Amino acid sequence: MKPRLFAPLLLVIALSPALANAQASAPEAATQATLVDPGALLALREMGAYLQGLGRFRVSTELTGERVLADGQKLQHTATAVIDVARPDKLRARMTSARNERELVYDGRHATLYMPAQKAYSTVAFTGSLVELVDKLEQRYGIEVPLADLFMWGTPAAPVDGIESAMNAGQDFIGDDLCDHYAFRQGKLDWQVWISAGGKPLPRKLVVTNRTDEARPQSVSSIDWNLKPGFTAAAFTFTPPKGSRQAEWRTVDRK
Repeated sequence: MKPRLFAPLLLVIALSPALANAQASAPEAATQATLVDPGALLALREMGAYLQGLGRFRVSTELTGERVLADGQKLQHTATAVIDVARPDKLRARMTSARNERELVYDGRHATLYMPAQKAYSTVAFTGSLVELVDKLEQRYGIEVPLADLFMWGTPAAPVDGIESAMNAGQDFIGDDLCDHYAFRQGKLDWQVWISAGGKPLPRKLVVTNRTDEARPQSVSSIDWNLKPGFTAAAFTFTPPKGSRQAEWRTVDRK
């Protein structure tokens, strides 16, 4: 998986097996196996299964991300997102930072991106699941959906066999929720997730650390859930605001 909107906004996991693992000697492979706690992987699977079982929900996140300057100094920035979801194919995401504001609406037939500051919107015909939507928007148009990995977990798009290390780091409170804390290492990233321990395994906090940079920049996302949202079907219908103009989607050149 790749970082999504407000990069790095959410759980960023590259889940293909590492080349080093394939070339490890037998003793090294045995040592590697001891680094992966099966209970931590099971917790991810249970979280994914629970997320996939949610029919309607609202999820909001507040991100604190770090940018590293050429001299190694780190700058913090914040962003927020609120996402309304009605499975299998309805989504509305509102994304806000001091630099930008966007709104993404998907009604199962069309995906529309609206930019209030520019008073412009772009619409593309699309039919498919939310997993297919977030993948196509990123791959074809470079548009990253916030918390996109939440739609991946619990599906074949989010395997866990390539995780190099996984551990149960104990418990912490996130707000009023007692959470199980898990830590993972995958490729160039270290990441942590706090999952509610009260029978509803919802991710409540995510921390991603980039190990390719000596400054070890992090993104920290707090996540709040509403499993009984009050939105109606109208929330997934986009009506162009008065005075707005239509623009065209631009595809991303991956060469």
